[in-house]
This record gives sequence, structure tokens and C-alpha cells, in this order.
Amino acid sequence: MKSRVLWLLLLILILEGCSEINKAKDLISNPSAREIYQRDLKINDQLFAIWETEKEKSLQNDSIFIELPYHESGKFFPKSFSVYTYLIELHRGDLLSVNIKQDSTSSLTFIDVFSMENSTYKKIKSSDFRKPELQFEIEKDNLYKVVIQPEIDASSFFNIEIQRSPVYLFPVAGGKNRDAQSFWGAQRDGGKRSHEGIDIFASRGTPVIATVDGRITSSGEKGLGGKQVWLRDTKRGQSLYYAHLDSVAPIKNYQVKAGDTLGFVGNTGNARTTAPHLHFGIYRRYGGAINPYYFIKQNENKEPIDSSFLPKNQLAIVNNLANLRNSNSVKNSQIIQKLSTGDTIHILGKTLDWYHIKASSSMNSSFLHSSLASPLN
Repeated sequence: MKSRVLWLLLLILILEGCSEINKAKDLISNPSAREIYQRDLKINDQLFAIWETEKEKSLQNDSIFIELPYHESGKFFPKSFSVYTYLIELHRGDLLSVNIKQDSTSSLTFIDVFSMENSTYKKIKSSDFRKPELQFEIEKDNLYKVVIQPEIDASSFFNIEIQRSPVYLFPVAGGKNRDAQSFWGAQRDGGKRSHEGIDIFASRGTPVIATVDGRITSSGEKGLGGKQVWLRDTKRGQSLYYAHLDSVAPIKNYQVKAGDTLGFVGNTGNARTTAPHLHFGIYRRYGGAINPYYFIKQNENKEPIDSSFLPKNQLAIVNNLANLRNSNSVKNSQIIQKLSTGDTIHILGKTLDWYHIKASSSMNSSFLHSSLASPLN
């Protein structure tokens, strides 16, 4: 008995030692989450190659377009090798968040985000091993592909959440997106110059706030901007410009926190003939002014998560002539295929009134309105 206990202790020490050795090696080689998955779970090379190939195919195939926020529920089936891909238009200043919730805490899911570069996709971010979420700031206006792939033997119900949020607070207290009524690039002075910022309209005296932690580099009344404040965002290396203030708030020191009051909405400077508003701009040391709108655009009309879809199998039957679309909307989508009664489809998931599906006759996924199909028992 004593000998058996000693052997167990020795085995534990050996396993722990291997784990620590792998961790030390990983600090040097920086393996991907997928490489760690194959190594630590001892995935068969041939099976792993099939799994990886399906991910590579997803980069070549057409993907569905989605608008954010996006929520999808469904079930991962073992050895189905399903890959979930979504095309999203994102902008500098967006904070992209991808989160996968499953009913099994041990089930692994992998998230990769690619940007469109010269008609090909370049990977820019991946989730860490055993982390079913990913969040990062978008630095370039572009088309992005989000790729979600469950592990080979995944067998769990899931909810996928993809959403964006602004990296800054809205600069006018209590303001909404609709209060921005003059946007980046609008013509000024009969076309002699363009608008390097956005105008946010509000009642005179409404507090104007710091959208981010930073340092006040200048304040006072001067030039076309009238009473103004310059706030330096040291994290991103850019300066935020608050202009046409009715007055500048007294600031005890140069360092401010997000939410601190910087001044109050007015129409000083060259805005004397307009209604009170804040001119908000962002300037970089190299490259000049950039569009500030997506840095502050608030999330509105969040859709509830549809977690009620629990399919018993992967098939559905089309009840009548049905259009497959490249987006979960009739208005903002294109018809990419038509199915007839009796055709079967592979259900990937469901988002509100739409099935996310893959037809047996197609390599690409698409959306089908739920009224046109019914799950098979």
C-alpha cells in the first residue's frame, strides 16, 4: 500500500514537472492556442489536420454579413468540424468583443479575427487557450472576419455574442448618438475646407466631460474654436479637442479622469450664429485629424440573447420555396441560393427569427428565415 502511494506521488510530480517545463518552453516559443490544444490534449495528427483544414477553408469561402450586436444560440456536435464565420464592418475607435458561453465549462472554443488585406485575410488577433472570449480595439476602418471553431469533440449548447462598444465615453453628459448632427468630412466655407470632427448639440450649459483618462495640455479662449480644452490621451497618442464651450470648468490639476467635467456647452468662437453645441475632434501627431464618431458612438437597441433554441439534431426540412440570404435581414441582404420543399439543411444555430444554416448543396453558410423551415425530430 505504501509503495503504491509513493508511485502515485512520483507520477504526480512527473506530470507537474512536465507541465512546468511546457510553460517555460511556451514563454520562449509562444505557441498558438491551437498548438497547445493539440499538444496538451494529445490530439491525433490526422484528426487535427482535418480540423485545421476546415478552418482554412472558412477563410476561402464566402461568409455571412452581420450587424452588431449579434447573438446566436445552438449546439456544437462532436466531430462535425463546424466553423462559424462572420463578416463585420468595423471602424477605428470600436472595441470588438466576442464571447462564447457554453453549458460545459470544460468545452474548448477557439476565436480568430482576420482583417481584409488586398483580397486576402490576415490574422490580427486570437483568443488564449481555454479562454472563450476575445476583446480588442480596432485601429483601422476595414472589413473583418470573425472565425469561431469548437474543439473536435465539443458537445455542448452555446450562445455566441459579438458586439462593439466605443473606447471613449460620450463627451456631452446625457447625450445620445442622435445629438450628433454634423459629421466628419462635411463641407465648410463653401467647400474650401471640410469638417474635422463632429458637432454634438445640447442645451447651453450642459456639462462636457473627459471621455478618457488623460492630461489637459491647453485650455482657454482662442481662434475659431472659442473657449476650448485640449485633452491628451497618452495611451493612444492622440489629442481630443473640445470647442465652442460656453465656459471652461475650473480644473485643479492637469490630470483628469474619464467623466470629469471639462466645461459647458456653448457657441463661442465662429459658432456664434449656430445653436449651442460641442465640436469634438481627435488629432494624431502624425496624420492629423481622424474621424472621432466611432470612438464615442453608443450602443443602442441591444437585442436580447435568444437562448431557447436547443436543437435535437442538425437537420431541418424546407416547407416551401425558400431564399437563403447572406445576412439575417430581408432588407439588408442578398439572395445567394434558393431551396425547394424536401431539401435538407444543416443547422448551425439560430439568431432571433433566423436560422444560421449550411445547405447540403453548398460549402458556405447562410441565413434562412425560421418560418420557412422546421427542425426534424
